[in-house]
Amino acid sequence: MVLANKLGIDNAAELARKEEELSKKKAVQLFESGQLFALEVGTFKSLAQIHELLFEEIYDFAGKIRDVNIAKDDFQFTPRIFLEQSLLYIDKLPHQTFDEIIDKYADMNVAHPFREGNGRSMRIWLDCMLRASLGQVVDWNAVDKDAYFNAMVRSHVSTGELKYLLLQALTDDLGRATFFKGLDHSYYYEGYNYYQAEMFTGIGDEGRE
Repeated sequence: MVLANKLGIDNAAELARKEEELSKKKAVQLFESGQLFALEVGTFKSLAQIHELLFEEIYDFAGKIRDVNIAKDDFQFTPRIFLEQSLLYIDKLPHQTFDEIIDKYADMNVAHPFREGNGRSMRIWLDCMLRASLGQVVDWNAVDKDAYFNAMVRSHVSTGELKYLLLQALTDDLGRATFFKGLDHSYYYEGYNYYQAEMFTGIGDEGRE
């Protein structure tokens, strides 16, 4: 099944490629313009803004809370009927220490507030919290895909494995090269690896306000 999209694409492979191109370009612009660092840190509002900015050219639901129940493999994300309540709870969680930030990130993953694009948006949102509170970000290029997904699956029970994995990958290099490589790896986790972020550097001012 191909998600309804603004581009009128009805082929899954074609949509995946176009989604990667447009959303990754927006992510690069978000970083290069500095707009990313003007967003409120650690709130659902900022996560929704990130999601909207990435996917607004592709999906009508960009930045909007999903209106359906979703699951991955055997795991059911927060039921739609409880989603707003869950997001209000997560908003109130602290995000000053590393442990608090990862716990908040794991809770937001269980919520999975959007119809599509949760992981890519949330990893940018996570790095914003880490940058603001610790002056560090995750070097996603150093995080193994399978180890990460296994830790994420188990994080709704315990975040210890996820914390250990991400703690080993923290870096105080906050430059564009780290962000771009991390962005490419983040997309690779979800099966998007056709475009490199560096391809979109310095292209227009569409992401600026």
